[in-house]
Amino acid sequence: MIADFHFLRPWWLLAVLAAGLLVWLMRRQPDMRSRWKHLIAPNLLDHLLVDRGQARTFRPVYLVAGLIALSGLAAAGPTWERERPPFVEDTAPLAIAVDLGRTMNATDISPTRLERAKLKVRDIMARRKGARTALFAYAGSAHMVLPLTEDASLIATYLAALSPALMPVEGKDTAMALEAAEAALAAEPAPGTILFLTDGVEQGAFAAFSQYTGRNDLIVLGIGTEEGGPVKIGSGEYLTDGSGARVQARLDVDALKELQSASSAQVATVTLDDGDVDWIVRRIQTSFAQRTEEGLTRWRDMGWYLTIAVAILVVFTFRRGQSVRWLGAVVVLLSFAMSGRGEAADFVDLWLTPDQQGQRAFSRGNYAAAAELFAEPQWRGVSLYRAGRYQDAIDAFAQSTAPESYFNQGNALMHLDKPDEAIAAYQQALKQRGGWTEAKTNLALAQRRKKEKDKQEEEKQQEAAGLDPDDVQFDDKAKHGKKGQVQAGAQTAEMWMRNIQVSPAALLARKFAIEASEGDRQ
Repeated sequence: MIADFHFLRPWWLLAVLAAGLLVWLMRRQPDMRSRWKHLIAPNLLDHLLVDRGQARTFRPVYLVAGLIALSGLAAAGPTWERERPPFVEDTAPLAIAVDLGRTMNATDISPTRLERAKLKVRDIMARRKGARTALFAYAGSAHMVLPLTEDASLIATYLAALSPALMPVEGKDTAMALEAAEAALAAEPAPGTILFLTDGVEQGAFAAFSQYTGRNDLIVLGIGTEEGGPVKIGSGEYLTDGSGARVQARLDVDALKELQSASSAQVATVTLDDGDVDWIVRRIQTSFAQRTEEGLTRWRDMGWYLTIAVAILVVFTFRRGQSVRWLGAVVVLLSFAMSGRGEAADFVDLWLTPDQQGQRAFSRGNYAAAAELFAEPQWRGVSLYRAGRYQDAIDAFAQSTAPESYFNQGNALMHLDKPDEAIAAYQQALKQRGGWTEAKTNLALAQRRKKEKDKQEEEKQQEAAGLDPDDVQFDDKAKHGKKGQVQAGAQTAEMWMRNIQVSPAALLARKFAIEASEGDRQ
């Protein structure tokens, strides 16, 4: 700590020198006895001087010099420890990549390796409430299931739908999964962690791990046993080799150890208890603290604490009398002794700017109060967004033309169910920052919502015109036209509704297939 002590603005230390110079000049002034001793007889001079030659122990200049020196020290910004930026999340972003290769259905880990991996993900989410997490799935290809989100229930819904049957390409490409997860965390202001839940990393991916130079921490949790187990491919059916024998999928622990030795990745194997989950959560927090210490942290300015001492000294500069001087000091001391956190917070706010007061309210989760305090438009918009005042948030975000502003406007517009305007906002954000993964993902969601709204509007128009969407009618002008009219039954309507309400598994399978085909064309 002492070795880290320094001043953020050292030029202000010149004020300390100025204070010392002031005292020195005042002390250099000759006293009255020296000035008059050659003109007045010594026996008369003692009776004419008020001071009678006695040196005063304290002079007002000393108080003024002390105020100047202390103010200079405060303005210089003494510091000896670091802090994170005021609006960096306390919890690190996490990207989870789940292996969906066929061997993840091996039963050496009950009930299967994949189901155990899902349980581990749920446990990790429970320990990181409020943290932002992205979900990926990979086999021979890698795909984003969900971008970074705080919605644990949404992640749980799509996590439950994951299965090897969804993957359009068989095999295992862990390097591609690493690339996809890294891209998802690229725009994050704080470093994060990429967690792989897999039953092995192929040798071809070792180079990608050993050459990884990103800022995110890499963790691999091996799921399986060295003895291995049969691989389920259906109800009572198991994977077999060319000779008809069951395949025994084994966890290659030696390969995982080799991966840890050859790269910066931290590797562990699954445990029956929560030991592996505890280790992962601790590793995520430790890595976040270390990496923010390296890059995103800044020095904590301790100078503002000295302003309290300056204020106390200012009280003693009142010259009306001793009682007034001490009364001011007592009032200041009582301000610190007030009971109750609310009063203390109000007193502290006296020394903070509106943005700093807004920061305090924001960190306490009081977003409505933070929105009223912030003077900076973007953070006022974030506070309004968190408070659910989406239209007001849009107005605040609109004061800036930065890509983040358009991205935030799009998010707020989606909450207001205005996909047309949201599409325009996301497109503008991508125009300024091409390749922004989150903006692309949200743009696709907005376009999908627009299609749904257009379809709903079309159906309303058809119903207003008296035409049931499940009615099939023939031209009445033709012979037997009336007899040709067919009324669709309840079964048809049910099928129609089933087609609209696509399950997460079907949606993911379609999404993965499209992404895989687009990758092949490229």
